[in-house]
Amino acid sequence: MASAVQLKALLQSHLEGDDARFYSVAMQVAAHQAKLGHGKLAEELRALIDQAKANPSLMSDRKAVPISKPRGELVSLLSVSYPKSHLAEMVLNVDLEMQLVRIIREQRHAAEILSHGLHPRRKLLLVGPPGTGKTMTASVLGGELGLPLFQVRLDGLITKFMGETAAKLRQIFESTQKTRGVYFFDEFDAIGSQRGLTNDVGEVRRILNSFLQMIEQDESHSLIVCATNHPDILDNALFRRFDDLLHYELPDEAHIADVLKTRLSRMAIKNISWKRLASKSLGLSYAELVRAADEALKSALIERNDKVSEKDVCIAIEERRKLSLRLN
Repeated sequence: MASAVQLKALLQSHLEGDDARFYSVAMQVAAHQAKLGHGKLAEELRALIDQAKANPSLMSDRKAVPISKPRGELVSLLSVSYPKSHLAEMVLNVDLEMQLVRIIREQRHAAEILSHGLHPRRKLLLVGPPGTGKTMTASVLGGELGLPLFQVRLDGLITKFMGETAAKLRQIFESTQKTRGVYFFDEFDAIGSQRGLTNDVGEVRRILNSFLQMIEQDESHSLIVCATNHPDILDNALFRRFDDLLHYELPDEAHIADVLKTRLSRMAIKNISWKRLASKSLGLSYAELVRAADEALKSALIERNDKVSEKDVCIAIEERRKLSLRLN
């Protein structure tokens, strides 16, 4: 027989339409039966799994129903999307990519890890400058794991009334238990540090204490992902509540060249110097590089040019740099 953990994982993954996880747990059950000497049963289970994988259309109708759409008061607290992003779409340094690969692998093998009394990484703190890939990471985790992405709406969460924010926080953590997904707290420092939202410093402390208690007690199978541009103002107690801390940085010349080449190579002239463009783009974030590349592409299309020149890209980069300086 399957273990209690495996049975729960099978039912939960089926209800949430997480086919990859469902097949993974089912294969673990089959492997367990084979170890027990139940070879015939193991083969029958594997045959059924292979049959299901070969006929994905059997699951298509169920997948079309967005069962994870927030309802009731959660509508004002969470916005949901169903990302299709993948890790291969991100340009990352080696260490950060290895961290994300490890998180995704642990989630895909969560049932096996849990069955041995261990816990996969799922409470993550992302820190780094704006535009370096933190929001994209939440989307990639959802896309890679086939999970909905629930973005916490700070405008609906944080209020000036005593006790109300903590009550809303509890609703979000209750949702992590009921509906597995990636729950993304962007601008996370607002929860514990943004004192301008209220004159009652005691209330700010209560909100922070509530979050610390809830994230520590959370035993759901959801991923809780928090992102901040200002890790220096976070309470030290927060860091101990996360399973992994991921650092994001502005791209170096090699990564800048990769971003521009990926975005522009299909329309770029043959003798374009990606290295020269990269040196002119230092200091820009990944998001700003993508916007600059898109601006160069749009300009070329409007001007009826079938190629993008190095000068076109330089102009777009300088415009983006000036805009960035004005905004900051």
